[in-house]
Amino acid sequence: MKISYNWLSQFIKIGWNAEKTGELLTDLGLEIEGIEEFESVKGGLKGIVVGHVLSCEQHPNADRLKLTTVDIGTEQPLQIVCGAPNVAQGQKVPVATIGTTLYDDKGEAWTIKKGKIRGEESQGMICAEDELGLGKGHDGIMVLDEGLIPGTPAIEVFDVENDVVFEIGLTPNRADAMSHWGVARDLKAGLQQHDVMAQIITPSVSSFHVENRSLKMDVVVEDKELAPRYCGVTISGIEVKESPDWLKNRLKSIGLSPINNVVDVTNYVLHDLGQPLHAFDAVKIKGNKVIVKTVPAGTKFTTLDEVERTLDKDDLMICDAEKPMCIAGVFGGIKSGVTENTTSIFLESAYFNPVSIRKSAKRHGLSTDASFRFERGIDPNITDYALKRAANLIMELAGGEITSDLVDIYPNKIEDHQVFLSFENTAKLIGEEIPKEKIKNILMSLDIKVNNVTESGIGLTIPAYRVDVVREADVIEEILRVYGYNNISFGTKINASVAHVDKLDDHRVQNVAGNQLAGQGFYEILSNSLTSPSYVNLSNDLKEEENISMLNPLSNDLSVLRQSLLFSGLETVIHNINRRRSDLKLFEFGKTYHYSNEKRVEKKCLSIFISGNKNAESWTTSTKKGDFFQLKGTVIALLHRLGVQNIDENPATSDVFSEGISLIVNNKEVASLGVVKKSILSHFGIEQEVFYANIDWQSVIKMLKNNKIMFTDIPKYPEVRRDFALLLDQQVSFKEVYDIALKTERKLLKKVGLFDVYEGKKLPKGKKSYAVSFTLQDENKTLTDKQIDKIMGKLQQNFEKQLEAQLR
Repeated sequence: MKISYNWLSQFIKIGWNAEKTGELLTDLGLEIEGIEEFESVKGGLKGIVVGHVLSCEQHPNADRLKLTTVDIGTEQPLQIVCGAPNVAQGQKVPVATIGTTLYDDKGEAWTIKKGKIRGEESQGMICAEDELGLGKGHDGIMVLDEGLIPGTPAIEVFDVENDVVFEIGLTPNRADAMSHWGVARDLKAGLQQHDVMAQIITPSVSSFHVENRSLKMDVVVEDKELAPRYCGVTISGIEVKESPDWLKNRLKSIGLSPINNVVDVTNYVLHDLGQPLHAFDAVKIKGNKVIVKTVPAGTKFTTLDEVERTLDKDDLMICDAEKPMCIAGVFGGIKSGVTENTTSIFLESAYFNPVSIRKSAKRHGLSTDASFRFERGIDPNITDYALKRAANLIMELAGGEITSDLVDIYPNKIEDHQVFLSFENTAKLIGEEIPKEKIKNILMSLDIKVNNVTESGIGLTIPAYRVDVVREADVIEEILRVYGYNNISFGTKINASVAHVDKLDDHRVQNVAGNQLAGQGFYEILSNSLTSPSYVNLSNDLKEEENISMLNPLSNDLSVLRQSLLFSGLETVIHNINRRRSDLKLFEFGKTYHYSNEKRVEKKCLSIFISGNKNAESWTTSTKKGDFFQLKGTVIALLHRLGVQNIDENPATSDVFSEGISLIVNNKEVASLGVVKKSILSHFGIEQEVFYANIDWQSVIKMLKNNKIMFTDIPKYPEVRRDFALLLDQQVSFKEVYDIALKTERKLLKKVGLFDVYEGKKLPKGKKSYAVSFTLQDENKTLTDKQIDKIMGKLQQNFEKQLEAQLR
């Protein structure tokens, strides 16, 4: 939310600079995320001065150019070449001097330089109004008041406003601060803590009065629960035109584009007081009747953005005698809005049910400044005041007169709420005892009424506009934020309770796994569980009917719960690649969600991603691409670290892989890993290989609960290593060699390793060479050569028999 410093100063005389004011607002909980300068004229007319045209002659080398001499208050007049048709001797004109920066209609900067135009020197530029940002005219140069003195800075001639704008990161609960008035109220309370007694200056509406009753509107509120308060009045004889500069500058400073004087006033009051308003062209209201009601489901309605929308039976509408005119509190209709031909209006100010407005806005995918405030809860007791304020401004800027009584339908007043504040609870929650008189002053500075004070506490009345302050704890939070979090002293001790956690608790095991992966250079990611429904089309493993959809999605791209961690991970991969971080090792613990057999099923998984190079580029080491075996080694090492043993491999069944395997334990798949298909990667714009593993975390946790940890003493006797160079057929895998070896010698053979693979021209066609190591050890005695040779002989015999292997 943007707040203008100058606008804020209309409510409260601060006396502090913008930076210091911003620091106080942050301390009060209205965090300032940025401060920027605003100039009503870009560049602030710096370098522009008043010039007096002393002479104006035809350019000797151009028919459409004039050669002028201009006095700008310096010792010597300037010679300036000018192409404007209306330039003449004796005029007072704006002159951009050498070095001045001007801006074109697109905001691009360009600088005035000394140069020659058609052979004649030009030492500046005589400007038109669009070149200065003072208007759109370009028919000729601006001609100024004859009484101006040459050399006078243009900023002293024109009304240029400089402002400072705060970007406030407003939390959703602070509906009361969604206006300049609301921020000023907080600022007043904060200033009092610094012994600055400032008062809020509220605009007077005493001049509001009914001229006549020539344009009466019958207002009917059919659903008083959805519209607890509804006010309206008619104004006739107005002229819709451009707003004055002061109003346009106020709106521009907070990022709004001025439209016309009537609409601009409604936007101004919205950001001024926090009360949304809407102006209807009175001529377009059929039957001079305004009805606040819901309409049948399926009714078509075209909004101001020219989009036809299908209404829901719960959408509250502002209607005339024949048709809907506006989605209440959200967006106006195209057929009832104010245009340049409008001469009379019905001006609406209301308090609508926040839940109803929120649902309608989400249902139609609309988010407006009005709905933003209505759905969070505005002040129900300034509805008529804001209406009078806007009506007075419209008559001031557009003329006209009030031509009806102010209608105010408010059958059940929304009362302020009562809270009792305990001094003991206040000290307990804050951790420090604040003087009672200090507490009382803070509450009063927040417009919280103190009804009575006792030894134990205070009876309070909370204003209705503070929708977030309904409990004692809320009041204590208000006291603390105004008193200042920084003013609370640190304790000398920390109290903590010790919780018993099972060593196989999910979070504890997850920390073990996360630490191992982080130690190998992986980074943990946390992605959104909400995702796009279109992702199910990328894999046959996923089914559209298993999507769990959100009732009120923020957008279509975040409308379903994810069925796989793959796609949210790939979003992170491309996000990093686009920022020149292409060497990635990532992991994520997260849940997937499915609607299956009429049940909603959650499943926790661990996903691992590898892409790009294994190591950073360095002069000491050459870079090497990450590969499938790196991922496989990472996954198996992790499972072994957690105590999962006896892992078998099968070809992967998931169709997200072009190549992959499944890891099986006790006939159950615990993980699948492989190379992600290029067709899936291309959907995300990823051009490099991505290796992905999905681990069924819930299954792993169950296996650990049944896992008994075994240990043995370190053997006292040495191990022996022997190697074979085996000539094998191309299709033979190392796993086959491994399995045959362990079946041949179950007791003394401890390890089998593959340390070299050779496929070259010197080998017979269709053959390859494996260099395999065998580690033998007897835990009770030293092995003899005879025992070793016997085992190696059996191994050779079985390799030759079962694999047709040959020793090289």
